[in-house]
Amino acid sequence: MRSGLEVLLDDRLDLLRGRRVGLCCNHTAVDHRFQHAIDLLLAAGVKIDRLFGPEHGVRATAQDMEGVDEARDPVTGIPSVSLYGDSEASLHPDPAHLEDLDVLVFDIQDIGARFYTYQATLGFIMEVAGTVGTDVLVLDRPNPITGEHVEGNVVRPGFESFVGAYPLAVRHGMTMGELGDYFLRHCGISCGYEVIEVDGWRRDQWFDQTGLPWVYPSPNMPTLETATLYPGLCLIEGTDLSEGRGTTRPFHLVGAPGLDPQRLVKLATQGAERAGVHGVAFRPAAFIPGFQKHAKRGCTGMEIHLTDRDRLNAWELGCVVTDALYRADPDAFAWRTATYEFVDDPIAIDLLAGNTELRECIESGGDLRALFDSWEGERAGFVERRAEVLRYG
Repeated sequence: MRSGLEVLLDDRLDLLRGRRVGLCCNHTAVDHRFQHAIDLLLAAGVKIDRLFGPEHGVRATAQDMEGVDEARDPVTGIPSVSLYGDSEASLHPDPAHLEDLDVLVFDIQDIGARFYTYQATLGFIMEVAGTVGTDVLVLDRPNPITGEHVEGNVVRPGFESFVGAYPLAVRHGMTMGELGDYFLRHCGISCGYEVIEVDGWRRDQWFDQTGLPWVYPSPNMPTLETATLYPGLCLIEGTDLSEGRGTTRPFHLVGAPGLDPQRLVKLATQGAERAGVHGVAFRPAAFIPGFQKHAKRGCTGMEIHLTDRDRLNAWELGCVVTDALYRADPDAFAWRTATYEFVDDPIAIDLLAGNTELRECIESGGDLRALFDSWEGERAGFVERRAEVLRYG
């Protein structure tokens, strides 16, 4: 199997020769030998005029929601533009940074969840590129959690944010190249656009079946197993409880100081059974986050163990776990009300869910299975639109 980067280098360098080139990438833009796209393109005689860094930066040294302010790449000295600064405006490239380029190459490994902000960055680049006449060239990579499974509801109007910029299902089942196609067809974006496809990928393949090297896509996404849970467990970011950031098991560990771990495991297990969620097991756990929520404080809660990734609906799992955390100690539980991805209102949980229905269901003790079933029409409509842009068999 060859990534889009490798196909470009082997067969399609004509697309870049003699052109003014920008490159939006991070540390995941590597070939089979872990050589980075910046070095490979420079060695192939491509002059890179400007780099663009997504959340975490070109070299991925910043934590989540930590602004990046870097004028030059520290390794190569190439001028660099941050697309994740200290304001919402920083998420969109300045047209002046694109208008002197012929083509902007995009090579970033996504993980397949709408919360993961790299796909929003691609969409924002495409929006601005279309206004100044710059082409966008995506070097595609596999969806690491397969391109078959689609989970969850679609973001409703009024709930758009950097963790839900476009009307996507939570687990969208597309590659980055296909996402760009979706933006063009269904989101009102227009720009010169081309995709260098992955050579040899099948939609049913998990990343560890591809033979491609795994590079953790962001500081708190260390493993493929973490990525598998993330489309649901990211919901814990919408609470004041720890989602395990600052530990070696982010999005596996959840909890807070003083929480009863046995009660939490019991509630989560019962909730999963009622909702028909399979493929995981829960165990009581204690941990001390090194940073962010409850940093340096002893937390109790549970660890989520993945037992069957093919049976798991991660989105439904995340809803079940959030509900269990709420019911384990309602007096101590709180939704996150601080500014989240530059948005104050709606609050974080509603931005992540794409509506108020999940929060309201949990607060009222409602039936999660009935809520999931009520979203099926949204999911099915998305699947139908998505089918129009799929590239891989």
